[in-house]
Amino acid sequence: MGERDRSQPQGGDRWQSQVSDAYFQLETDYRDREAFRGSLQRWNMGVIDLSRIECDAVLYRRKRRHFLNETESSLLIAIPETESVQFIQSERRTSCRPGGFLIERSDAPYEYWHAAPNAQWVLKVPTSSVRARVGPSGRLGGLTFDAREGVANYFLTSLRAAAAHVADLDEAGREAAGRHLLDLLCLAIQRDDRVLHSQTSSVRAAHLFRAEQVIRDRLKDRDLTPQAVADACGISLRYLQQLFAETEQSVQGYIRERRLSRCDEDLRQPGRSDSVAEIAYRWGFADQSQFSRHYKARFGRTPRAARKEAARPDA
Repeated sequence: MGERDRSQPQGGDRWQSQVSDAYFQLETDYRDREAFRGSLQRWNMGVIDLSRIECDAVLYRRKRRHFLNETESSLLIAIPETESVQFIQSERRTSCRPGGFLIERSDAPYEYWHAAPNAQWVLKVPTSSVRARVGPSGRLGGLTFDAREGVANYFLTSLRAAAAHVADLDEAGREAAGRHLLDLLCLAIQRDDRVLHSQTSSVRAAHLFRAEQVIRDRLKDRDLTPQAVADACGISLRYLQQLFAETEQSVQGYIRERRLSRCDEDLRQPGRSDSVAEIAYRWGFADQSQFSRHYKARFGRTPRAARKEAARPDA
């Protein structure tokens, strides 16, 4: 699917409905609700959604009641183009200027606003996809990134290049571009020292982050065990298990969750020709029946049902 929506709604009620449909349930506030103007363009790019917003000054509120019954969460990557945006989530209050980007979590209340007309790019990314590449996402909400250099700059440059060509790409091209953008985004996040923030000491946080990275890098290795992770990090298995116990998850459970997330990404991509067994095998599951059992327990449906759902025209 290419460009999915392009309109110039007039009035805040219609705008609130449109952004809620594009992202998730939100409340909006305006200087003049009736005179408000804005336009929204959307493209599906496989695992991510890309959108372009141009609109008057607005305040978005995400409240707890909006996500209480949601089973899957998302991250929004907001990239202001003309004016700074302001953001409050959890205990973070921040401002993001053009030339940077901001991360919003859908599973926690927030306020997001700009006081003048603005143009923005927005990426909607499944939290599970980022978690599978970066680790726990709770620490990401409200982080802003300076994208004037390094990997973050390459991410924004690639995003704008993809946006310039997305309307001309076929489904496979958009899927490949979306996966590339997701990988660049996660690489930019990983390079930021704030991602190491933890309730534990900085040394223990660094060891945990290193262990998580070893797991993400070796997910396809069917011989990946807690002992192999400990050996790669130069720490004892007992110490490794203690680190993960502080996150209320076992080492093996973390490995399985990351593998299930990557399998889910592949299963939900329309047009793939590889079988369920091939996908499971690729991401380190040696036993297809065991994989199917874990997948259904995690996502509430069988792998075949997930693939069939993704193949529907309205998916």
